Amino acid sequence: MQKNEIKIIEEVSLDNPIFIEALPGIGHVGKLAADHLIDELEAVKFAEIYSPSFPPQVFIGEGGIIENMYNELYYLKSQGEDERDFIILVGNTQSLSTEGQYSLCGDILDFLEPFGVKELFTLGGLATGQPVEDPKVFGAATDTEKIKILEEVGVEIRSSDGGIVGASGLFLGLGQLRGMSGVCLMGETPGYFIDAQSAEAILIKLSKLLKIEVSTDELEKRAEETKSMISKAQQMEQEMMSHQMTQQDGDDLRYIG
Repeated sequence: MQKNEIKIIEEVSLDNPIFIEALPGIGHVGKLAADHLIDELEAVKFAEIYSPSFPPQVFIGEGGIIENMYNELYYLKSQGEDERDFIILVGNTQSLSTEGQYSLCGDILDFLEPFGVKELFTLGGLATGQPVEDPKVFGAATDTEKIKILEEVGVEIRSSDGGIVGASGLFLGLGQLRGMSGVCLMGETPGYFIDAQSAEAILIKLSKLLKIEVSTDELEKRAEETKSMISKAQQMEQEMMSHQMTQQDGDDLRYIG
């Protein structure tokens, strides 16, 4: 494979769809939210994407069956109050290199333009490095009009404190050069585990922005499991620290005696 390949599974006709990107990233926040959206609204896969810039590996699934590194495109028609069409990009990887990211994002935008895509929503995580009790959703956008829309649904605007790395940022930047407007939603997450709680927070905001109804019951169950896992990890950490302090005290006493 010498170049990016987009394999068409089904030819579809869409009416100026909104594009949603959610490739794997920090805490898999965006990916979880988009996968849930696809399952709940029964989106249909219509294309697969392969690239020489993907990691040189395969995944081993159940029963020893391998799974290639790929991205997928799904579509939804006439959804929500505005009866809008959508194209959703998900997958199990992003490109490894800077050149690969630019090449692949550019090729995907080339593919999207004939559908009439003018709006982009990218989803990701914002690492805190520590547990978050009630994750906030931060946002950035290509223009002030989109910023106002974010503020109306309670998204906190992230400003002057770093960039948006990877596909979630690059799609907005390259899209803007093509006359597309866009938004990035970033859910707070510790960043070191798959975070369903943050994914749920993002999906709630996204649903309001897109004026669609999506049940988050399953994500909420996973979020509760995440909370339980964090609580157990914190308890174990405290017990270990307490044990270490007891050992140190014992060592000191033996030394003094």
